[in-house]
Amino acid sequence: MSVKRVREDLFEEYFTRIEEVLYDEDLRRASDRATETFASRKESSLRSLPYIKYYRKRVREVKAWSIEHLDELIHEFKEKVEDLGGKVYLAKDRSEACRVIGEIVGSGKIVLKSKSMTTEEIELNSYLERLNNTVIETDLGERIVQLLHDKPSHVVVPAVHISRERIAQLFSKVTGKTVPPDPSAIVKVVRGLLRDVYMKADVGISGANALAANTGSIVIVENEGNARFVTNAPPTHVVVCGMEKVVPTLEDAMIITQVLPPPHATGQRMTSYISVITGPSSTSDIELISVKGVHGPLELHVVLLDNGRLEMRRDPLFKQALCCIRCGSCLNACPIYQLLGGNYGCKYFGGIGVIWTAFNEGFEKAAPLAFACTLCDRCRMECPLELDVPRMIEKLRGLLSERELIPATLKSATNNILEKGNPLRMD
Repeated sequence: MSVKRVREDLFEEYFTRIEEVLYDEDLRRASDRATETFASRKESSLRSLPYIKYYRKRVREVKAWSIEHLDELIHEFKEKVEDLGGKVYLAKDRSEACRVIGEIVGSGKIVLKSKSMTTEEIELNSYLERLNNTVIETDLGERIVQLLHDKPSHVVVPAVHISRERIAQLFSKVTGKTVPPDPSAIVKVVRGLLRDVYMKADVGISGANALAANTGSIVIVENEGNARFVTNAPPTHVVVCGMEKVVPTLEDAMIITQVLPPPHATGQRMTSYISVITGPSSTSDIELISVKGVHGPLELHVVLLDNGRLEMRRDPLFKQALCCIRCGSCLNACPIYQLLGGNYGCKYFGGIGVIWTAFNEGFEKAAPLAFACTLCDRCRMECPLELDVPRMIEKLRGLLSERELIPATLKSATNNILEKGNPLRMD
């Protein structure tokens, strides 16, 4: 098959899938419910947080400075973590990250995970399962997606595309008992299914919302409480996150927690839990002699992933994308995402996800997504850091055009304009 045919197929396959998604009633119902809830929570939260504009500005400054000084921050973070008894690994790409984590985990283990988009990025679950490990997602949304053999469709609410009715059917099948389509009833069932697993696990794998270079601390924001079990109960804790999460100080990291939930991710004033993990569990209660591994993990491993991030940083416009804090606010405003859900993206979604896809997955995978964007600018207006996603997509489209990665209809219209002065080839 010719290269030209392959490139045309990229768009044909994606646009065919879009047509199918548009008629998915279950997706429509779940999306409409979520959109209404996000909007009402955000409006209420904004009224109660008059200082949020200051924090937004501060986070943008911190993230921008951190990206410019990333090498030295990573070096400082690595030193601090290793001084505390942990280990830090720098992974160039997904295969290296999976290999490192696989060597830490081994085989035949029970592995618990809390929500982590970075582990989705490197497809860690399937890799560990091929090593004969049992991998269990503990975030409710991630667990639903895992049991359905589906994929997450939102950076904050992974199962936002799945209706409560379908979720109830899923757990009715899992438990062999009728579970009503009531969120409280579903949560109670899942709590019972997971509670016994926590103390049997060999390894806990988490992401991180921020990493503090000056203390070697890992900051994790959550609501469910599952991340605390995952990071505390097993004897080994592995943190997997992008290297762009490193910021200078613990204070800087905590400012990010002020912006992430209110009102952008979930519309809360603050999440239920903020965990700050600084080294493995330890005690000095016996003659002031330090001993690792008390009630928490004996081992702490942090895997920092590149996978296109350093290349992104080298571009004066695209490096803005590294400032993204994964709040999902742009998704809640994006008209294309509202229609397509997780189908408007690969591992990351929406307009910002298009940029991440280009650098994580390659230009060919990003091409259909880039030309699906309307450039309406709503994502930029909703973004707490005012990242100029439309301008990044415009630049990406230019790079795609240079590689002839554009839809056939657009290419035809362009040629018609050049030849006849109009897109319809009218004389």
